[in-house]
This record gives sequence, C-alpha cells and structure tokens, in this order.
Amino acid sequence: MRAFADLLDRLSYTASRNAKLTLVRDYLGKTPDPDRGWALAALTGDLAFSAAKPAFIRKAVEARMDATLFRWSYDYVGDLAETVALVWPQRPGANREPELSEVVDALRGASRAEVQRLIEGWLDALEPTSRWALLKLMTGGLRVGVSARLAKQACADLGGVEIAQIEEVWHALHAPYEDLFAWLEGHGERPSPDAPGRFRPVMLAQAIDEAVDFARLDPADYVAEWKWDGIRIQAVSEAGVKRLYSRTGDDISAVFPDVVAALDFEGALDGELLVRREGVVAPFGDLQQRLNRKTVDAKMLRGFPAGVRAYDLLALDGEDLRTFSFVERRARLEALIGRLRSDRIDLSPLQPFESWGELADLRANPPAGDPQIAEGLMLKEKTSIYEAGRPKGPWFKWKRDPFLIDAVLMYAQRGHGKRSSFYSDYTFGVWTQAPDGGRMLTPVGKAYFGFTDEELKEIDKFVRDNTIERFGPVRSVRAEPHKGLVFEVAFEGLQRSTRHKSGVAMRFPRISRIRWDKPPGEADELPTLERMLEKMEGR
Repeated sequence: MRAFADLLDRLSYTASRNAKLTLVRDYLGKTPDPDRGWALAALTGDLAFSAAKPAFIRKAVEARMDATLFRWSYDYVGDLAETVALVWPQRPGANREPELSEVVDALRGASRAEVQRLIEGWLDALEPTSRWALLKLMTGGLRVGVSARLAKQACADLGGVEIAQIEEVWHALHAPYEDLFAWLEGHGERPSPDAPGRFRPVMLAQAIDEAVDFARLDPADYVAEWKWDGIRIQAVSEAGVKRLYSRTGDDISAVFPDVVAALDFEGALDGELLVRREGVVAPFGDLQQRLNRKTVDAKMLRGFPAGVRAYDLLALDGEDLRTFSFVERRARLEALIGRLRSDRIDLSPLQPFESWGELADLRANPPAGDPQIAEGLMLKEKTSIYEAGRPKGPWFKWKRDPFLIDAVLMYAQRGHGKRSSFYSDYTFGVWTQAPDGGRMLTPVGKAYFGFTDEELKEIDKFVRDNTIERFGPVRSVRAEPHKGLVFEVAFEGLQRSTRHKSGVAMRFPRISRIRWDKPPGEADELPTLERMLEKMEGR
C-alpha cells in the first residue's frame, strides 16, 4: 500500500505530463502482480467498490473524535480524504500495513456492515500519506492529474508498443491485467483484440494554423463538414454485442439505451452523439442532462431523445475498413445510412467549397438551422486512412473563434487535490437591472482554469482580502462598481437555461485574462449576452 500511496502523492505534486508518465511507467515496472494491476485499474477508473461510500468514512472518523471538530477541519481543508488522513486518532496495537491487493480483495467482498470495521483497522495501521491514498482509492476520486489514456500510454511505454495496440485489446481485459503485463514484458502473447463489440482507437484532428497550413494545402484534396457540438462516440454492433463508447473508450451504453437499440447493422460507426427533436439538433446543455449518469428513466428518454450523426465507418459486415481511403469509407457509410433509414442515426453532410476563402466565409456565416449548433468545421483529406492517434496532416479542426465578455468575480470556492488550499473555482456575473432601478450582478458562469499558478496565488489573495460572507468552502467577495475583480471570460457558445437566474448558460467558459486594470462597473451587461444568444439562434 505504501508504494501506491507514494505514487499518488508524487503524481498529485507533479505538473508535467511527461514526468507523470515516467512515474506511472516506473511504478508498473517495479511493482509485482497483482498490486500493479489494481493500481492501473484505479488510475483508469475501472475499479469501484459498491459497499464503500464516503458516509462510512465520516461515520468512522466521527466515532473517534468530536463531530463538530471534524466538520470544522473538513471545512478548512476542503477534501474528505485529506482531512481524515490528517486528523485520524490512531489507536496503537499489533496493526500491519495492508498490501494494495489485500485492500482490494477485502473491499470487493465486503458487505456494508463490514466496511467501517475495515476502514478503522486500516487507518490505524497506516501513516497519513497511505491513509489518504486508501481513502482516495475507496471513494474513486483520485484527482492526481492522470487520465485513463495517460495510464494506458504508460503501459505502452513499459512494453515499447504503440498506445493503439493497448486500446485495441483494452475492452477484452480484466483487472488486475496479468495477461497484459505478461505480453508487455515479453513472456506472454498479446491478448486478442477480436472480441465482438470492441472499441477501436479513434483518429483525432490537429488544430489548423490558418497562417501556415492554408498556404501549403490544396483545397481540392480535402472535404469539409461541420464540427458538431455533442460528444464524439463510437457505435459498435457485432455478433449481437451492441455498445456505445466515448472517444476515450468508456462504455456509455447504459445511459443511451435508445441509441443502442437503433444499432441495426454489423460494424462500427464513428460519429457525434447529439440530442435531436424532430430532426433538429438541440443545444449541448440538453445532451448534458443525460451525460455522467448511471441510469436513465423513461421521462429523460422522452424529454432528451439522443441520436448519432455519423461521419465515418470503421468496420462493416466483418470487414475492417480503417485502411481504406476516406472517400471509400464515406461511400460505404452513405449506403449504410440509406439502408438503415433510422430516426436515431443520420449522416453528417459534407460542405462543398472551392477555396479556403469560400470555406472561411461559411465558417463565419453558417446558414440558419443545425449549423448554429456547430463548433466550427472539420477538414479531412480525401485519401486519408483511419489512423489512431493524432497524425499531422490528414484531419484538421477549424473551430470558431471564442466569444469574449468581461465579467465580475462574485464567489470563490476551494479546489480539490493540490488546489484544496486555494480558492480556485470562480463564479462570475454581469450587470443587470435591479428591482429598485439600479444595477446588480447576476451570475452567468463558473470557471476553474485558464490562469497560471502565479495568477492563482494572486486571485486567492484577492479573495481572502475581500471576503464579505462565508458559506462553508465558498466565499462571497466584494463586487461593486469601483471595487472588485474583472475576468475576461472566453466561451464557445450560449444557450437558454431555466436553472440559471440570468436565463443563459455558457458553453466551456474559461478565464482568458485577469483584468486587474478594469473597474468592475465597466464589465459587460446581461443584454450583451442576450443579443449574442439571439444571433446564435439565427434571429
């Protein structure tokens, strides 16, 4: 357990992606089975314990210390695992530190009644860093800056193979992955990638550099289509196995049974998951109503009907099409969609153009209708094969320029992990008319990235120096016309929202600049956003 705890601790304080890769690769190379396999499962999100809930952790610690003192400590630290690891009143005794595999085996078979006893025994046996790692493992919230893809890349680096080879076999594997490590270390065969319904590693696009790329590319070599504002998915139906995957290979079939039921073909589609009503694409916020859920009820299915807008075909009737050219795959895809005649699966149309200038005009002035729910354009080379990863040249994404407004910081909340001591999550607002005829701020968004570590420290100091009220881990800060902090906020789009007092919600807001120089009274007003929204809606 201590080696796993040391890994998590070092990852949480390491910012560099390459350094994180090295840490995970070295851990996997030095740690024996099955501990390294369980660690990999935890890092990739493939390890969960149904009987281990945060409530049991709180119950265990409040049985050892004053409950009010614990709540105060938790409020100050802002992270449950970190708080318990620091304040746990350890009872000495003949306690032995458990191995990672021992913890996993016990939790997988434990009933809810046994969990608290297990927690107490382990916390008594462990030092603070290992306690923190144990509790993060139990609750599934590692928050150490390692994505599932990064962990798979570390496996690939360990074995000297391409990450696409790992992703091809991943869904046929089971933790603690002894067969995977045997292959990577050269004393076993590669696990078979031929399981029906498997995920294929996706092909990604490069962001286009308008000043460089258009000068060297021939528009006759490329096709264009809209970059839809949904989520990238892969829809697979093989030998009776039907699955829907996110672009990172997460199985999201359970939340979209209506889409899975429509997969009436034998093959694998690449496309965009969207909510559509009467053939019209709904804003991304409607799709968000169904994302990140474990189940979906009949009311949700009726209110937010989902479908796939297909733009590539990876396999059909047992034939792998990924080495075919884009135009060949496209022709087969068009024929397939024509045969399906499904109201759940349609085709992403190609946008004809003769020159880059003509395409730029289309991007800047899309026609009314569905393209208003697009993030920009995709460019795909006609001869390109479907190559996993992000190869340079075949595919480009040309996103619309972000929208910008000036907004005033209203509330700040402490972050998690290495940010748990800083106020790093910010709610900001714009001016609107108050009931008395004056001006007041109304919240329009929340962001927690877009600034450097040094800027975070400066904002944190401003929050602490200008706090008006406290609500647990949240602070209300001074925000007046002549005193406050202005953010230049970038966002991808707007949509109407009944959940927000302002009536609008932002798509992907982030801090673009900190306007220390600008008085809050000069920040934007709500009518400015409403006019932006009307323009986006084609009014």
